[in-house]
Order: sequence, then structure tokens, then C-alpha cells
Amino acid sequence: MQFRGLTFMDFIRKVSIEELAKTIDHTILKPNSTLKDVLRVCRETLEYKFALAMIPPTYVKRAVSEYSDCRVGTVIGFPLGFQTLKTKLKETEEAISNGASEIDMVMNIMEFKSGNKGYVLKEIEEIVNLAKSMGDIKVKVIIETGYLTDQEIIEASKMVKQTGANYVKSCTGFGPRGVTVHDVTLMFNAVNGEIGVKAAGGIRHAEDAIALLIAGASRLGTSSGVKIVEEYRKLRETFGFKN
Repeated sequence: MQFRGLTFMDFIRKVSIEELAKTIDHTILKPNSTLKDVLRVCRETLEYKFALAMIPPTYVKRAVSEYSDCRVGTVIGFPLGFQTLKTKLKETEEAISNGASEIDMVMNIMEFKSGNKGYVLKEIEEIVNLAKSMGDIKVKVIIETGYLTDQEIIEASKMVKQTGANYVKSCTGFGPRGVTVHDVTLMFNAVNGEIGVKAAGGIRHAEDAIALLIAGASRLGTSSGVKIVEEYRKLRETFGFKN
């Protein structure tokens, strides 16, 4: 479903609770999380019908074993992006072999800021090609908008589209700030809607989620998925909608 351009009230009227839930990557990436926390997120992903559970690489194999019906994604080069290409490729191969169905990789921000755009382009292309060769695994590329100027956000988004990645993603949640509507607007316009835009970082309420989807995001990364859905349920009930 297309959300961009809807008014707030149009969104509430037209978008069901389940449709909203399907945009959410239910995320648990805090370093003090436990296996118990990760498995809870997998159960919630199944219960609420989120797009997938986005979990640390170390628990991918266990989560897939425990909850075979739960789609699991994981992160590569996280959270700073300055690992070598060889390391990122090995991380990607292992994650997919362990059962990850989507990969969120952090681009090499240092190389990008240093002007070595050719390296960054090659890095993303190689990871995208590896992921596709191992089962057409979706790849989202995190550009960490908080470190970039508006022009750099536009340039990085265009580069991501050029590589054949499935999404350009705003933030890790570990950078200097979270995502903004302005970030999403820049990213969406840069890729002309030809690939997805994933908004992540600091999305904690239903109103935040709605604003970002209206701005052009098609996927949301948040650890507040359950809270957002329950808030959205109450919003719809307030206006007389029941599902």
C-alpha cells in the first residue's frame, strides 16, 4: 500500500492495524539484551504480524530454530560501518547461512565522508550480489543520516539505488540522532520511489510512524513496535474504526 501524500486522517481511515504492523521491523539490537529478550521479540513479531524480527547476528540461528515461522533479519557492519569489505562479506554469508532473510548493512561512512565513493559503491554492490546469490535476500543500506549533510543524504541514497539494494535506510539508532521526516523526504525524492526507504532511529509513537510513512518510508525500524501498534489501535477506535 502507498502511504506517501496521505493526510493524517486519511491514513487513519485507510490503513488497518495489520497494514501498519507489516511496515515494522520489530527490532532488538541493544548490547545488553539477552536471548530471552530476542525470543520475546520473535514471538511478538508472529503475534502482531510485523514484517520481521531484526535481531543481533549472534542469535539468528537460535531464533530461526526456535521460531521457524518468524522472518528474521540482522545487521552487518553494525553500528559504525568501518569494517573491511572482506569482514562484511563474511558477516553477510554467515548471517544468511544461519537463516537471516534480510540484511541491514551500514555503509562505510568514513570512506564516504573521505570522498572515496567508488569504494563505497563497490562495497554495497558486492554485498548485494552475495545476498542475491544466496537466495535473493533483501538488503537495506544504512547511510546514518545524522552524520551527513542534506546533499550527502541525497548522494548516498542515489548510490544505494544504483547498487540494486532493496532499501536505503536512515539510521542505526546508535548515531548522533534519530530519523526525521526531512531525512525521509530527501531519501524518497533521491531514489524517485524506485527502491524502498526504511526509517529508523527514535521512532517511539504511532504519530511518529504515521508521519514517516506519509513522508515516503515503506518500512520502519523500531524497538517500540508493540507500543506503536497499540497506540494506533486506540487512535482508530477514537475515530470509530475497529480493525
